[in-house]
Amino acid sequence: MRGKGFFSSYTGILIFVNVVLFVAFLIMMNSMGDAAIPLVAIQPAMIMAGQNVWTFITSMFMHASMTHLFVNMVSLFFLGTFVERLIGKKRFLWLYVVGGLVASLFFVVLAGFFGGSSLGGMVFGSPLAFAVGASGAIFALGGLLAVLTPKLPVLVFFVIPMPMWMAMIGLIVVVWLASLALPFGVGNTAHLGGLLVGIAYGFYLKKKFPRKTQMISRYFSK
Repeated sequence: MRGKGFFSSYTGILIFVNVVLFVAFLIMMNSMGDAAIPLVAIQPAMIMAGQNVWTFITSMFMHASMTHLFVNMVSLFFLGTFVERLIGKKRFLWLYVVGGLVASLFFVVLAGFFGGSSLGGMVFGSPLAFAVGASGAIFALGGLLAVLTPKLPVLVFFVIPMPMWMAMIGLIVVVWLASLALPFGVGNTAHLGGLLVGIAYGFYLKKKFPRKTQMISRYFSK
């Protein structure tokens, strides 16, 4: 999509907002240093102490690096464009926002209550860790598609072909295991929270619109 076409979709607008706010965050970091991080990134310890609650929102639109931003925005472009056309603009936007908020809530609650020990921190994340990114909301989109279009062929990591339902489960499992074995931080509980929101909404739509959702499922299983 180009020009007005790109910005006529909520997917395009969300990508634009994420990119602009990432640039704004880089400017903040340049002027404030690490003091900018608690203002935009979510940290379970601070949230549970009643501090910086606005980071439930800001953290959804911030990213830790150019690579982080690029991977998430490419994923959002492909999944978001499809979901927006499939269920409509308003439903798409609500799913994206609610998925992102619940993803952050999962991260805060699980890290806050179970991440205090070394093992708990490895599995659920440390309560002192900061998190940013749109991936929780993006996993909500994937969870919806895993229910409505489970046999839709996708390329995991842009190279491995598999059906949508298997791709979403595989991503959660592989990334979670990789984060336990390798020294890099991943918001696994946030991904899980977003995925569950998408799955729940998918089943809600199947119950409310059985004929339409069955038709969608059959069409994209060819």
